[in-house]
Amino acid sequence: MTSAGSRKINIARKTNETDIKISLNIDGTGKAEIDTGVPFIDHMLTLFAVHGFFDLTIKATGDTQIDDHHTVEDLGICLGQAFKDGLHGFKGICRYGESAIPMDETLVRVTADFSNRPFLHYGAKLADQKVGKFDTALAQEFLRALSLHAGLTLHVEVVHGENTHHILEAIFKSLGKTLDRATTIEPRATGALSSKGSL
Repeated sequence: MTSAGSRKINIARKTNETDIKISLNIDGTGKAEIDTGVPFIDHMLTLFAVHGFFDLTIKATGDTQIDDHHTVEDLGICLGQAFKDGLHGFKGICRYGESAIPMDETLVRVTADFSNRPFLHYGAKLADQKVGKFDTALAQEFLRALSLHAGLTLHVEVVHGENTHHILEAIFKSLGKTLDRATTIEPRATGALSSKGSL
Protein backbone atom coordinates (compact mmCIF):
# COMPACT_ATOMS: atom_id res chain seq x y z
CA MET A 1 0.00 0.00 0.00
CA THR A 2 1.21 3.48 -0.76
CA SER A 3 2.41 5.32 2.32
CA ALA A 4 1.65 8.98 2.84
CA GLY A 5 5.29 9.86 3.40
CA SER A 6 6.42 8.71 -0.07
CA ARG A 7 4.19 10.89 -2.21
CA LYS A 8 6.56 13.80 -2.83
CA ILE A 9 7.68 14.14 -6.43
CA ASN A 10 10.01 16.36 -8.42
CA ILE A 11 9.64 16.64 -12.19
CA ALA A 12 11.88 18.53 -14.60
CA ARG A 13 11.21 18.91 -18.31
CA LYS A 14 13.23 20.99 -20.74
CA THR A 15 12.54 21.35 -24.45
CA ASN A 16 13.30 23.94 -27.09
CA GLU A 17 10.01 25.57 -26.13
CA THR A 18 9.76 25.30 -22.33
CA ASP A 19 11.78 24.72 -19.16
CA ILE A 20 9.64 23.48 -16.28
CA LYS A 21 10.40 22.30 -12.74
CA ILE A 22 7.60 21.00 -10.52
CA SER A 23 7.63 19.85 -6.91
CA LEU A 24 4.42 18.16 -5.75
CA ASN A 25 3.50 16.82 -2.32
CA ILE A 26 0.22 14.97 -2.70
CA ASP A 27 -0.16 14.90 1.09
CA GLY A 28 0.37 18.60 1.59
CA THR A 29 -1.56 21.46 3.16
CA GLY A 30 -2.25 23.63 0.11
CA LYS A 31 0.94 25.68 -0.10
CA ALA A 32 1.52 27.05 -3.58
CA GLU A 33 4.52 28.86 -5.07
CA ILE A 34 3.86 29.13 -8.77
CA ASP A 35 5.64 31.20 -11.39
CA THR A 36 5.02 30.11 -14.97
CA GLY A 37 5.17 33.35 -16.93
CA VAL A 38 1.41 32.98 -17.56
CA PRO A 39 -0.29 34.90 -14.73
CA PHE A 40 -3.76 33.47 -15.25
CA ILE A 41 -2.57 29.85 -15.09
CA ASP A 42 -0.56 30.78 -11.98
CA HIS A 43 -3.86 31.86 -10.42
CA MET A 44 -5.69 28.70 -11.55
CA LEU A 45 -2.96 26.34 -10.31
CA THR A 46 -2.85 28.16 -6.98
CA LEU A 47 -6.59 27.54 -6.61
CA PHE A 48 -6.05 23.89 -7.58
CA ALA A 49 -3.35 23.43 -4.94
CA VAL A 50 -5.18 25.24 -2.16
CA HIS A 51 -8.49 23.42 -2.63
CA GLY A 52 -6.77 20.05 -3.18
CA PHE A 53 -4.44 20.46 -0.17
CA PHE A 54 -1.49 19.81 -2.48
CA ASP A 55 1.86 21.49 -1.83
CA LEU A 56 2.85 22.65 -5.29
CA THR A 57 5.92 24.57 -6.40
CA ILE A 58 6.34 25.40 -10.08
CA LYS A 59 8.99 27.40 -11.89
CA ALA A 60 8.51 27.59 -15.63
CA THR A 61 9.70 29.60 -18.57
CA GLY A 62 8.54 29.26 -22.15
CA ASP A 63 8.18 30.88 -25.52
CA THR A 64 5.32 33.09 -24.38
CA GLN A 65 6.46 35.74 -26.86
CA ILE A 66 4.74 33.47 -29.42
CA ASP A 67 1.78 32.56 -27.23
CA ASP A 68 1.08 30.65 -24.00
CA HIS A 69 0.15 27.33 -25.64
CA HIS A 70 3.44 25.44 -25.23
CA THR A 71 3.88 26.51 -21.60
CA VAL A 72 0.32 25.65 -20.55
CA GLU A 73 0.29 22.28 -22.32
CA ASP A 74 3.70 21.31 -20.93
CA LEU A 75 2.55 22.27 -17.43
CA GLY A 76 -0.24 19.73 -17.84
CA ILE A 77 2.26 17.11 -19.02
CA CYS A 78 4.55 17.70 -16.03
CA LEU A 79 1.79 17.81 -13.43
CA GLY A 80 0.28 14.62 -14.87
CA GLN A 81 3.67 12.89 -14.67
CA ALA A 82 4.07 14.06 -11.08
CA PHE A 83 0.76 12.53 -10.03
CA LYS A 84 1.41 9.27 -11.87
CA ASP A 85 4.90 8.92 -10.36
CA GLY A 86 3.64 9.79 -6.88
CA LEU A 87 0.78 7.30 -6.91
CA HIS A 88 2.98 4.22 -7.49
CA GLY A 89 0.73 2.25 -9.81
CA PHE A 90 -2.38 3.66 -8.10
CA LYS A 91 -2.00 1.21 -5.25
CA GLY A 92 -3.85 1.88 -2.01
CA ILE A 93 -5.81 4.94 -3.14
CA CYS A 94 -9.54 5.59 -3.36
CA ARG A 95 -9.03 5.97 -7.12
CA TYR A 96 -12.30 7.84 -7.75
CA GLY A 97 -13.13 11.43 -6.90
CA GLU A 98 -15.96 13.85 -7.56
CA SER A 99 -16.89 17.36 -6.53
CA ALA A 100 -19.35 20.05 -7.50
CA ILE A 101 -18.17 23.60 -6.89
CA PRO A 102 -20.29 26.77 -7.10
CA MET A 103 -18.79 30.13 -8.05
CA ASP A 104 -21.50 32.78 -7.92
CA GLU A 105 -23.82 31.99 -10.88
CA THR A 106 -21.64 29.07 -11.99
CA LEU A 107 -21.78 25.41 -10.97
CA VAL A 108 -19.11 22.99 -12.17
CA ARG A 109 -18.81 19.25 -11.57
CA VAL A 110 -15.53 17.38 -12.01
CA THR A 111 -15.32 13.57 -11.81
CA ALA A 112 -12.09 11.58 -12.00
CA ASP A 113 -10.79 8.02 -12.03
CA PHE A 114 -7.10 7.14 -11.78
CA SER A 115 -7.77 4.24 -14.13
CA ASN A 116 -4.58 4.22 -16.26
CA ARG A 117 -7.00 4.82 -19.17
CA PRO A 118 -6.57 8.49 -20.05
CA PHE A 119 -9.66 10.27 -21.30
CA LEU A 120 -10.97 13.83 -21.11
CA HIS A 121 -14.57 14.89 -21.51
CA TYR A 122 -14.62 18.68 -21.48
CA GLY A 123 -18.16 20.01 -21.31
CA ALA A 124 -17.36 23.71 -21.04
CA LYS A 125 -18.64 26.14 -23.65
CA LEU A 126 -17.00 29.46 -22.87
CA ALA A 127 -18.46 32.75 -24.02
CA ASP A 128 -15.12 34.55 -24.11
CA GLN A 129 -11.99 33.56 -26.02
CA LYS A 130 -9.87 35.68 -23.69
CA VAL A 131 -9.80 36.35 -19.96
CA GLY A 132 -7.39 39.24 -19.73
CA LYS A 133 -4.53 38.06 -21.98
CA PHE A 134 -5.21 34.35 -21.40
CA ASP A 135 -6.56 32.23 -24.27
CA THR A 136 -9.38 30.32 -22.59
CA ALA A 137 -9.08 27.39 -25.03
CA LEU A 138 -5.79 26.54 -23.30
CA ALA A 139 -7.64 25.31 -20.21
CA GLN A 140 -8.81 22.31 -22.23
CA GLU A 141 -5.28 21.74 -23.57
CA PHE A 142 -3.93 21.74 -20.01
CA LEU A 143 -6.55 19.26 -18.82
CA ARG A 144 -6.01 16.97 -21.82
CA ALA A 145 -2.27 16.84 -21.17
CA LEU A 146 -2.86 16.29 -17.44
CA SER A 147 -5.25 13.39 -18.00
CA LEU A 148 -3.03 11.76 -20.62
CA HIS A 149 0.13 11.81 -18.53
CA ALA A 150 -1.53 11.03 -15.19
CA GLY A 151 -3.43 8.01 -16.53
CA LEU A 152 -6.60 9.83 -15.55
CA THR A 153 -10.17 9.56 -16.80
CA LEU A 154 -11.50 13.08 -16.31
CA HIS A 155 -14.97 14.49 -16.88
CA VAL A 156 -15.51 18.24 -16.60
CA GLU A 157 -19.08 19.48 -16.79
CA VAL A 158 -20.43 23.01 -16.48
CA VAL A 159 -23.90 22.53 -15.04
CA HIS A 160 -24.58 26.23 -15.58
CA GLY A 161 -22.59 29.43 -15.74
CA GLU A 162 -22.18 32.67 -17.65
CA ASN A 163 -18.99 34.43 -16.58
CA THR A 164 -15.95 32.80 -18.22
CA HIS A 165 -13.60 33.66 -15.35
CA HIS A 166 -16.02 32.12 -12.85
CA ILE A 167 -16.32 28.96 -14.94
CA LEU A 168 -12.57 28.44 -15.23
CA GLU A 169 -12.04 29.22 -11.55
CA ALA A 170 -14.70 26.69 -10.55
CA ILE A 171 -13.13 24.07 -12.85
CA PHE A 172 -9.71 24.36 -11.21
CA LYS A 173 -11.12 24.46 -7.66
CA SER A 174 -13.24 21.40 -8.38
CA LEU A 175 -10.29 19.65 -10.03
CA GLY A 176 -8.24 20.14 -6.88
CA LYS A 177 -11.00 18.87 -4.61
CA THR A 178 -11.68 15.90 -6.89
CA LEU A 179 -8.06 14.78 -7.14
CA ASP A 180 -7.64 15.19 -3.39
CA ARG A 181 -10.45 12.70 -2.88
CA ALA A 182 -9.22 10.32 -5.60
CA THR A 183 -5.66 10.24 -4.20
CA THR A 184 -6.72 9.72 -0.58
CA ILE A 185 -5.30 6.56 0.97
CA GLU A 186 -7.92 3.81 1.33
CA PRO A 187 -6.82 1.78 4.37
CA ARG A 188 -8.85 -1.27 3.29
CA ALA A 189 -7.10 -1.52 -0.08
CA THR A 190 -4.19 -3.96 -0.34
CA GLY A 191 -3.26 -2.91 -3.88
CA ALA A 192 -4.84 -1.14 -6.82
CA LEU A 193 -8.61 -0.87 -6.47
CA SER A 194 -9.52 -3.14 -9.35
CA SER A 195 -11.04 -6.59 -9.80
CA LYS A 196 -8.17 -7.26 -12.23
CA GLY A 197 -5.61 -6.69 -9.49
CA SER A 198 -3.76 -3.97 -11.37
CA LEU A 199 -4.48 -0.93 -13.50
